[in-house]
Amino acid sequence: MPRILIVYYTRTGNTEKMAKLVEEGAKSVPGVEVITRKVEDVAVEELLKADGIILGSPTYYGSAASPIRTLIDKSVKFHGQLEGKVGAAFASSGNVGGGNETTILNMLEALLIHGMIVQGDPRGDHYGPVSVGVPDDRASRICRRLGERTAQLVVRLFGTGEKTEGTGGKQ
Repeated sequence: MPRILIVYYTRTGNTEKMAKLVEEGAKSVPGVEVITRKVEDVAVEELLKADGIILGSPTYYGSAASPIRTLIDKSVKFHGQLEGKVGAAFASSGNVGGGNETTILNMLEALLIHGMIVQGDPRGDHYGPVSVGVPDDRASRICRRLGERTAQLVVRLFGTGEKTEGTGGKQ
């Protein structure tokens, strides 16, 4: 069964709320295992075991928080080994001009350098969900959508892992 790993850092709890909403959306897609963890509880080697990796961070000076940056820095030793996996990101901030998009792009750049596949969204938040403060109804909907769309792409690329008669288990 393909696996999605949602890794986030939170200081005030807003990014954690977003992570749980992303998880909810991903779990709505059958045939995908979803693991959601705070970054401090994730060993960098776990990235290798995931088919999809979704990063979430509050915005710190227009970039991802240090604990997320540290995980990305540690992932450099696996350069090339994350190629072909699905990647996505989301961010929260304290105000409208808080740097949410630059934070998401900061995380997506690292995933792209790893050779990961990143799917944009023609509706809503194009790079990934953003929330100003506590996720409102709009941000909650977009977070669920990111989880669902990421899980659907993982299933399209990696199948569900469930054996289907005549396919040898491949979808």
